[in-house]
Amino acid sequence: MAKEVVMSRKRPMSKDEIAVNLVGVVLIGLFALICVVPFYLIIIASFTSESSLIKNGYPLLPSITNFSLESYQLSLKNPVAILKAYGTTIGVTVVGTFFAVLLATMTGYVLSRKDFPWRNKFAFFYFFTTLFNGGLVPWYLLCVRYLNFKNHFTGLILPLMFSVWNMIIAKSFMSGVPMEITESAKIDGANDLVIFTKLIIPLSKPLIATLSLFSALAYWNDWYNCMLYITDENMFTLQYYLQRILGSAEAMRIVAEKSGIALPSIPIESMKMAMTVIATGPIVLLYPFVQRYFVKGLTIGAVKG
Repeated sequence: MAKEVVMSRKRPMSKDEIAVNLVGVVLIGLFALICVVPFYLIIIASFTSESSLIKNGYPLLPSITNFSLESYQLSLKNPVAILKAYGTTIGVTVVGTFFAVLLATMTGYVLSRKDFPWRNKFAFFYFFTTLFNGGLVPWYLLCVRYLNFKNHFTGLILPLMFSVWNMIIAKSFMSGVPMEITESAKIDGANDLVIFTKLIIPLSKPLIATLSLFSALAYWNDWYNCMLYITDENMFTLQYYLQRILGSAEAMRIVAEKSGIALPSIPIESMKMAMTVIATGPIVLLYPFVQRYFVKGLTIGAVKG
């Protein structure tokens, strides 16, 4: 008993282990700092005057003399439109993420089943679509003329609803679930839908969290589909709305320079930084709550024993 107590005590770390841990902490800390610095510079630059940015570049430390809220005042000049764009983006992100994760997990589960005879053929079909596509013009004609995506929320949700990459992640993860679990459930009389909802989904929480973040980022940052299918300003997503503001300001500046018309200076550079903060703020706040699932979600075979 005494021997077991002694063996259970934590062994003191040797000098080599301390040195390796110290080097690891320093390297990881430097890497984390490198990742944080760009976003820090964006925040500081968004509160800096345009003249200071053009003259001195991006400051490392905030300055009271160069402090300016002009970029935020112009970006948020129409708060109602901003709120509508936020609402559209949040709604599209929530609905699209739910169905994107559902399709990825369902497809991954079917293709991970070794008793499904056509799984290799279907897997090749999905992989083939990542190498070739029909082109933009046939895609646009199909979506507008036959699927009625024009000025409809389906044009913002359906194009990103299924991701082959997410399906491959789900398939790899669910391949690690022991077949004995599904076989025992079938012996007890459970069908495939019950097995998927009652057994597979609870075992795949890290996978679902990871796929949810991937899908949410894709929907939140998407502006391309809004540009293709949406002309109604009340349906603009946040990313596309901010891009239009910036494009209009840039166009006004170019016209004023070439025509010689005196217009108030437009803080283009600081507006870019302010719009980045406005667009990425919510998703940055969401990330810390799900990032701990990344390693678990991307690890094949999460079921132990």
